[in-house]
Amino acid sequence: MLTQRPEDRYIQVGDIRTRYWTLGDAPSTAILVHGLGGYLENWLDNIAALAQVRRVYALDLAGFGRSDKPKVEYTIQYLAEFVRDFMGVQDIHQATLIGESMGGAIALQFALQYPQMVDKLVLADSAGLGKEVSIYLRIMTLPVLGNVFSRPSREGSAQLMKEIFYDSNLITDKWVDEDYEMSSLPGAQRSLLNVLRTSCNIWGIKSEVYQPILNRLGEIEVPTMVIWGAQDRILPVAHAHQAAKRLPDARLHIFDPCGHLPNIERADEFNTLVLDFLSNGKLA
Repeated sequence: MLTQRPEDRYIQVGDIRTRYWTLGDAPSTAILVHGLGGYLENWLDNIAALAQVRRVYALDLAGFGRSDKPKVEYTIQYLAEFVRDFMGVQDIHQATLIGESMGGAIALQFALQYPQMVDKLVLADSAGLGKEVSIYLRIMTLPVLGNVFSRPSREGSAQLMKEIFYDSNLITDKWVDEDYEMSSLPGAQRSLLNVLRTSCNIWGIKSEVYQPILNRLGEIEVPTMVIWGAQDRILPVAHAHQAAKRLPDARLHIFDPCGHLPNIERADEFNTLVLDFLSNGKLA
C-alpha cells in the first residue's frame, strides 16, 4: 500500500478540468474508474501495486471528486464517452478498464461502444447487471426526501460507510472527513442526485439503463475478471453470477466476508488477484 499519495494532476478533457493520478511506466495501460459519489482516492491502496504491470491512471469522473461538474445529464453513456475523451487527450489507444460499482457499468458500456479500445476488464461489484440496488440509494431518487438524504454531513458520510463496508473497523474519522469534504464541494450533491435520478427510481435501477448492457454481455469478448463482496449491501452478489454466466471469457471471485468495496476492504488480496489476471494471457 502507498505511504504517500500520488501527485494531483489536471488535464482539460473538452470543457472539463479533470483531476487524475498516474503511476508506472509499463507499455500497457490500465484506467481505474470509481463508483457513484467516488473519487480517485478510493484507489489509493491499489494504484501502486497495479503499476507494477501497467501504466495506471485513476481519474475523477466528470461531476465527481475535484473534476469540474457541468450541468449535464450524467448517463452511463455520457460517462463512458468522457472516459474515451480522457484516453484521447492522454493519447491512450487501448487500455484495461478497472471499474468499481458505477465505474463497472461505465467500463461495460465503454467495452460495448468501443471494443477495439479495451484489452481486458475488471468489474468490482459492478452496476449495470440487474435491477436490484440498496433502498438507501433508491430513497435518494425521491424529489424531496432525496435532497435531504444526500445533503452533505459527517453523519451522512458515516452512515454511507456503514452501508458500504462489511468491516465497521474501516470506518475511521479520516475516511468520514474525506468523504464529507468531497461531498461538500460545489456541485457535488447536484451531480450525485442527477446520476441517481437518471439511472434509478424508487423501484431500483431503471430497465432502460441495465437491460441494454445485460442483454449484450455476450458481445464482450475480452477477458473479464468479475469480483464481488459476498456481503455487498448496495448491489447483490447474485449480479456477479449473472455476469460470469453471460460474459464469454469471464473469471469470478467472491470475497467473503466483504462489502461493496473489495479494492479497499480486501485491498492486498484484490491487488494480488488483479495483478495475476493482468499478467496472464487468455483465461484458463
